Amino acid sequence: MTHLRRYHAAVWDEPLVMELSREGRRGLIVPEAEAEVRERVGEAASLLPAGIRRSDRPALPELSEPDVLRHYLHLAQETLGMMGISLFGTCTMKYNPRLGEAIAARPELAELHPYQDEDTLQGVLEFVHGLDVILRGLSGLDQFVFQAGGGAHAAYTFACIARAYHAERGELGRRNEVVTTIQAHPCNGATAAAAGFKVVTLMLEEDGYPSVEALRAAVSDRTAALMVNNPDDMGIYNPHIDEWVRIVHEAGGLAFYDHANFNGVMAKIRARDLGFDACMYMLHKTFGVPKGGGGPAVGAFGCTAELARFLPSPVVIRDGDRFRLDADRPASVGKVREFWGNVPQVVKAYAWARAMGADGIDEASDLSVLANNYMERRLLEIPGLTRSNPQVDAYRMEMTRYSLGKLQEDTGVGVVDVQNRMADYGIDAPWLSHEPWIVPEPITPEAGEMWSKEDLDYWIDVLAQVCREAYDDPELVRSAPHDQVVHKLADTSLDDPDVWATTWRAYLRKRAATPVG
Repeated sequence: MTHLRRYHAAVWDEPLVMELSREGRRGLIVPEAEAEVRERVGEAASLLPAGIRRSDRPALPELSEPDVLRHYLHLAQETLGMMGISLFGTCTMKYNPRLGEAIAARPELAELHPYQDEDTLQGVLEFVHGLDVILRGLSGLDQFVFQAGGGAHAAYTFACIARAYHAERGELGRRNEVVTTIQAHPCNGATAAAAGFKVVTLMLEEDGYPSVEALRAAVSDRTAALMVNNPDDMGIYNPHIDEWVRIVHEAGGLAFYDHANFNGVMAKIRARDLGFDACMYMLHKTFGVPKGGGGPAVGAFGCTAELARFLPSPVVIRDGDRFRLDADRPASVGKVREFWGNVPQVVKAYAWARAMGADGIDEASDLSVLANNYMERRLLEIPGLTRSNPQVDAYRMEMTRYSLGKLQEDTGVGVVDVQNRMADYGIDAPWLSHEPWIVPEPITPEAGEMWSKEDLDYWIDVLAQVCREAYDDPELVRSAPHDQVVHKLADTSLDDPDVWATTWRAYLRKRAATPVG
């Protein structure tokens, strides 16, 4: 077993930045404008329309530069933040290269505005089109757009396109059902419902996925589409997926491939080769782009030429040696988000894909599958832990969902307790499962291609240690965390709007607080 290093998170009794404020304190003194500048342009306030001028000074903290640096250093020290070995499953998480951040921060990109003249946007449009071309190669599809603000948003984009497609054919009144599975990501059923479809959900069977016969029974002339991911979060790949697509097509429906779990099959399978009409990729996961605080995210959506006329506009088009924004698309479903989407994230994904190259992407998927199956051999040796679908005796793909249900039965310690206690060892709290929990007390680690064998062993050894603690001293685990920034929180007030505050004004009002100084 790996030696588990001593760990204790930094704990600062850190005030809010507004509470640190001192009137008149500054990090930068802006010089007065020269007399000749004032004479030419007038007073700065006169340049603002009267309707948008403030009547009062904004409530902003007044701090020196060292004050600001110290404050945010303290906050950073209280956060693990993806550098404490984070095997975050069901959503591929991986290291986000600093080069991508440096590129996105350059003024040539950071200071652009989407309403600029296209002649001044040629570089960034080439980036967007370049990633479109790369994803065409990985998927076999004909056109990609990046407007959707995440994976669920890309699934919703497909549901809107399916609605427009069937409406154009005069069949939308009858085709009002979308088929998915209980182990597909919940966004598939949820976004279909949000677009006005009824959702037919297939249950898992002996092999770990619904049978072809179950799909045939669900499909009819009411079927608008199939929305499914493969492999699923159990790591099980449905080998009949091409037959599924054929059955849906024969019934007149469309087929959408949710590629949230693309990491283990990158460069191995292509959505179009399996017959799919559309797919999506999560740039903020698979393509090395950061996902922080629920975003910023991009759901790259691609489809066949037959569906491309319905894509959200504008679409970046190559016209000879120039690039342009094509907004003249009469059949478009319209915008699903403002402008073209989160372009800095698109540029980071483009940089990642170009740096990896085709061979690198292919090797990354091999490493992802290898690491997952290495982890499985060790994890199944831990008392209290079992594998989902234990009857499926085959290699899993990029991740496997496990259960700590036996640990809970034996000790009363649940997976959330284990999650809290693992953080005491400097490990980012592992992800559990999407709802519904069809595996009791689930935990879903995903190694991806970036973590070293030493990192994987350390993570596994921490989990093994916590499970031992659960058997030896269950209260120690139930009351965790002990070595983190805060101890276990009572959850009674988390949803109480009379307690929490998201603005300084609300903080003052609800706590009757007075700013220091």
